[in-house]
Amino acid sequence: MGTMIVAEPAVKDPAVVEVAHKKNRIQVSTNKKPLYFYVNLAKRYMQDYNEVELCALGMAIGTVVTVSEILKNNGFAREKKILTSTIGTTDGSNGRTVRKAKIEILLGKTENLKERKNLDNSDSNKEDESSE
Repeated sequence: MGTMIVAEPAVKDPAVVEVAHKKNRIQVSTNKKPLYFYVNLAKRYMQDYNEVELCALGMAIGTVVTVSEILKNNGFAREKKILTSTIGTTDGSNGRTVRKAKIEILLGKTENLKERKNLDNSDSNKEDESSE
């Protein structure tokens, strides 16, 4: 019998590979940026990619939910998928594993966002014409 050698990929977790390739993912933090920074960034991502994935851990989950609700209530986005889970992270001070809640919300672009973009472009064209 021959010996079979199996090469293992460098990354064992398929979710890590998926994360590295997502260009429309916004990872929200509680202390880095103001709320409307994420709202405006999500609008821009939806215009570029037609959908955006908002992600957060722990205390930042409330911020992601608020951003999502602002976008939905203003008619810019519709909810496609919500995933919740817990992940284990290593505490830097003592090296033990700490469990944290995680949320991922996938939002899709609505027709209202497309119309709003067209209106914004036509308004800027009118301003250009009136200044001439």
